[in-house]
Amino acid sequence: MRHAHAVEQVRAAEAALMARLPEGTLMQRAAAGLAAVCVRLLPRVYGSRVLVLAGSGDNGGDALYAGARLARRGASVRVVLLTPERAHAGGLAELLAAGGRVTADPAEFERADLVLDGIVGIGGRGGLRPAAAPYAGMRRSGTVVAVDVPSGVDADTGEVDGVALRADVTVCFGTYKPGLLIDPGAAYAGVLHLVGIGLELPPAPVTALQAQDVAGLLPRPAAESDKYRRGVVGVAAGSARYPGAAVLAVAGALRGGAGAVRYAGTAAEEVVRRFPEVLVTEGTPGGAGRVQAWVVGPGGGEGAGAALAEALASDVPVLVDADGLTELARLGPDALRDRTAPTVLTPHTGEAARLLAGALGGPPPPADTLAATRLATARRLAAAYRATVLLKGSTTVVADPGGGVRVNATGTPWLATAGSGDVLSGLTGSLLAAGLAPLDAASVGAYLHGMAGRDAAERRTPVTATEVAEHVRF
Repeated sequence: MRHAHAVEQVRAAEAALMARLPEGTLMQRAAAGLAAVCVRLLPRVYGSRVLVLAGSGDNGGDALYAGARLARRGASVRVVLLTPERAHAGGLAELLAAGGRVTADPAEFERADLVLDGIVGIGGRGGLRPAAAPYAGMRRSGTVVAVDVPSGVDADTGEVDGVALRADVTVCFGTYKPGLLIDPGAAYAGVLHLVGIGLELPPAPVTALQAQDVAGLLPRPAAESDKYRRGVVGVAAGSARYPGAAVLAVAGALRGGAGAVRYAGTAAEEVVRRFPEVLVTEGTPGGAGRVQAWVVGPGGGEGAGAALAEALASDVPVLVDADGLTELARLGPDALRDRTAPTVLTPHTGEAARLLAGALGGPPPPADTLAATRLATARRLAAAYRATVLLKGSTTVVADPGGGVRVNATGTPWLATAGSGDVLSGLTGSLLAAGLAPLDAASVGAYLHGMAGRDAAERRTPVTATEVAEHVRF
């Protein structure tokens, strides 16, 4: 699992460690790790052109000391001092002693085999300042390596408020930073490399599941399992206008590890024709029989309100999507106030805007604003509705009401297709019915859904939602 810590946590851990170490030791550890990554990225070090973009403070110092190490191995190292009067004196002196040179020629950026972005560190806010901003638009021939965070990206949130320098690789010191895992910041970070520097950190507020974590969470049948012990997921979806939403949600549910799927709604005939193993009724959730979780809303149309009310009245986890979210936004958080079982909400940014308006009053905030601040948006929704929120997007963010956050970066832009979200809802609801906790079910569902999209896209593009469901694998 990738663990990402807030800047405040990192600063506190650094201060505690520096108090026990000789002065400068921590920076030398960071510089050594940074230089080692650069060595692996260069075809050869001797004779390579390296440019250091050095701002003020420790971030610039890390880059300067790393540049000195590369210069001692024969690289031709040049440094642009963005704020000469505030450059890290020790780092600059060591670089010059190793044969590095100060330059003011912007063309060095285009000629370099490798550029070290040490302009702004993890404490930076806002976009690049005028002296540094032109580098973001320059043509490049080499690899850009960000020091701890790409300059112009908010390390805590991933927000990009202005101009930022896009990196091919980001070398993280001690821990990942949330802004490197969440778009739009993640799109600027490139490939992440973690360098240990000895920090003792508290539990991470933001995590990201890796393949081995997902494998450990997946529901597996035991020797004495039967279909009911494995869990039964109920799906209330579809309408006369959108029967396909029911079929797609059920397709996802069948792939999620539950032992059986019950369907309740007007598309029963279409569902059982496609999936004869599904238990169907043309009624509503209240009369469908016992389940361990409900999925409500995809393509529900005018019937979504009644289905939502019956599902929320149950004592099992409920996942709300699509038309169910529209109805919930109209009702506001009070609709969930008396629930004792968990609730999972799966909005895209437009639905998130309506949910926030329903919770806080006033007009819905612009969806583009929510997409640019997705970490804060997911947390706000989780707190307002006291529910686990899976905020869909290029980086899916899952937030629970207790403050925990997981991010998911699997997937492909080809998942932006009609019905893809219905598959995700059914898949995640099935994981809930199989016994996974809401945060686990939502983050595992997002991971599997993203991998299914990738696998489908490798075979053929464009990708359909049906193909996504067919490619879900445990």
